Amino acid sequence: MATTNDIKNGTILKLDGNLWGVIEFQHVKPGKGGAFVRTKLRNVNSGKVVDKTFNAGSKVDVTTVDRSEYQYLYQDGADYVFMDNKTYDQITVPGSVVGDSANFMLENQTVTVALHEGEPLYIELPPSVVLEITYTEPGLQGDRSTGGSKPATLETGATIQVPLFVDQGTKVKVDTRSGDYLGRVNE
Repeated sequence: MATTNDIKNGTILKLDGNLWGVIEFQHVKPGKGGAFVRTKLRNVNSGKVVDKTFNAGSKVDVTTVDRSEYQYLYQDGADYVFMDNKTYDQITVPGSVVGDSANFMLENQTVTVALHEGEPLYIELPPSVVLEITYTEPGLQGDRSTGGSKPATLETGATIQVPLFVDQGTKVKVDTRSGDYLGRVNE
């Protein structure tokens, strides 16, 4: 058991049977009364964010989460299979854990998988990825000056909004957190 003095950003706490990641924390010592620690916590499984206050020096259950580089191999039904880059062990991660990240994952791509007691909690993609556009409507000549956008289907099957001048077969950089178009990539 650790105390509230050991809380840092990124620390994983076990509270009420759930795992919570510390996003922000602040030690507060008011002029009157005891000191306390104000935290903002994110549920590791659901992503829900809550504010929680602890009395200074109180015991908290800090748990370890192993984050390792894995290579995405293939999709097996609703599950995804990854291989540890160091040991070559394969793990199966449920589709519910992968979530929207599947929209930007290509086979053989390296991702970070967070494990707690052998159970996958979440995966982290790089901040941006380069993907090819497999289908989009052609932009009309008169539309180019308007600065509008159109839907485009990526090689992963996801659909994003791109500028009108982007054509089918173009490689684009995509923000994995928001799904925004970041620019064309010349290869």
